[in-house]
Amino acid sequence: MFAPLETFKALSDMNRLRIVAALDRGGELCACQITELLQVAGATASRHLGILQHAGLVESRKEGRWIHYRLSPLPGTEAVLAWLGESYAQSPQLKVDAQVLERIVAIGREELCRKQRGR
Repeated sequence: MFAPLETFKALSDMNRLRIVAALDRGGELCACQITELLQVAGATASRHLGILQHAGLVESRKEGRWIHYRLSPLPGTEAVLAWLGESYAQSPQLKVDAQVLERIVAIGREELCRKQRGR
C-alpha cells in the first residue's frame, strides 16, 4: 500500500535519497555497495535501508551472505520515483554519487567486503 506520509518521511533524509538514486541507476545493489557509497557504518546504512523498506520504496532479497536491495514496484510510488529521477541532474551530490557508484560496482562484492572489514 502506498502511504504518502511514510514515503515522504523516508525521502526526507539525504542519505536515503542517495540510496534511492543509486538503486534507480544501479538496479540492484548489495548492502556493502550501499555502505561504501554513503561512507557510513554498516549499521547506519542498514537503518536507512530499513526505513526505505518500511515505506515500501525498497525491497530486499538474500543470496547467501549477501543482501541485495532494489526499488520496489509498489503501486503509487512510480510517480514519486519518476519525479526524483528527473531531479537527480540538479544535485551535485547525486552527480558525484553516480561516478562513485560506477567504481564501486566495478570492484566486486568480495573485494569490497574485504576492504570494508579491513578498515
